[in-house]
Amino acid sequence: MKSVYDYVVVGGGIVGASTAWQLKQRYPGCSVLLVEKEASVAQHQTGHNSGVIHAGVYYPPGSLKADFCKRGAALTIEFCAKHGIAVENCGKLLVATNEQEMARMQVLYERCLTNDIDVRWLDAAELHAEEPNVKGLGAIAVRATCIVDYRRVTEQMVCEFEALGGVTQLSTEVIGASEAAEQVTLHCQANGECLTIQCQFVVTCSGLMADRMTKMMGIPTAFQIIPYRGEYYQLASQYQGFVNHLIYPIPDPDLPFLGVHLTRMIDGSITVGPNAVQGWKREGYGKVNLSLKDTWQMLTFAGFWKVTINNLKTGLVELKNSWWKPGYVKQVNKYCPTIKAKDLKPYPAGIRAQAVLSDGTLVHDFLFAESARSLHVCNAPSPAATSAMPIGEYICDKVTQKQQWLSSEAD
Repeated sequence: MKSVYDYVVVGGGIVGASTAWQLKQRYPGCSVLLVEKEASVAQHQTGHNSGVIHAGVYYPPGSLKADFCKRGAALTIEFCAKHGIAVENCGKLLVATNEQEMARMQVLYERCLTNDIDVRWLDAAELHAEEPNVKGLGAIAVRATCIVDYRRVTEQMVCEFEALGGVTQLSTEVIGASEAAEQVTLHCQANGECLTIQCQFVVTCSGLMADRMTKMMGIPTAFQIIPYRGEYYQLASQYQGFVNHLIYPIPDPDLPFLGVHLTRMIDGSITVGPNAVQGWKREGYGKVNLSLKDTWQMLTFAGFWKVTINNLKTGLVELKNSWWKPGYVKQVNKYCPTIKAKDLKPYPAGIRAQAVLSDGTLVHDFLFAESARSLHVCNAPSPAATSAMPIGEYICDKVTQKQQWLSSEAD
């Protein structure tokens, strides 16, 4: 089987769906294909996150992340309102439990003011009045934070894409790719059959497989995707309504993870998590997971050993708490002392696709790779779901620039 398109987007998460939809809006006369290896969209990072529409608290003023997050939150809320997707504006409290965290909280508070985010400083008494079950020296109240079901958002984006004439092909895995002067050829497995797809330009939003896509295209890069499992629990049903806001600890600025927090979900339940545990399988959502291919690639990558050694103490604590529930609960008890280990019920884990450079540096910002006829999203860190629409717009801008360059070269 053979198919020909103007543009192909690989990856049916929220970033891929947003990109395909916006490409079709920008080039209505062109054919656009969205390819996803799973039987439905949003099956990996998009469908395994905490569902938070972030306000942009953590991001440096003037950065892409700060701009994308703030604009993305507004666009996401507007999109959901238009299509009848439930959004709850519950707000978020970032709670400090010691003097070091109070100092970090001051930095975050000033950053919020610089980024024009509506926040309020709470002392211990004000915190207790807002959240009687939460204990701390103080907190930042972020009013704009909301919650949503990102799977539902992604599915609606795909519906909008298809309504414009875009084509979605599910259960189709890219297993090989090559680029010639005039086109890109993708070799796929689709429902057990071999399929060849040709296009003028390809965009990959492959998340956990981002580095493998660049290697398929022969693009030299200095990073590898290292999977980190984010394990969650769900509070027992009697805890429904236990908190009025999302409750977050003050994060360690040296780590890309936000710490174990209490998250109200759009269905009314409350999750606890995530932690950050080394994964040994890129799509390993069970308690015990191992892929020989994924593990071998990690162990033979110098950056894995460097980042592991640099964060060894933190990693060992996370691993211990993963297997010893009282240790996990201790992280929550810093700010919510009444929760017990028996209150934590099983809940699906998520996998963070973390790009790590060969020198062991964790990539905190967006990372792209490209060739003449391809653009690859190699790292799309949190808040990628919140920022999906501005990210898609940014990718479309880069595609347009690449197309203009190709045209000038042809002339």
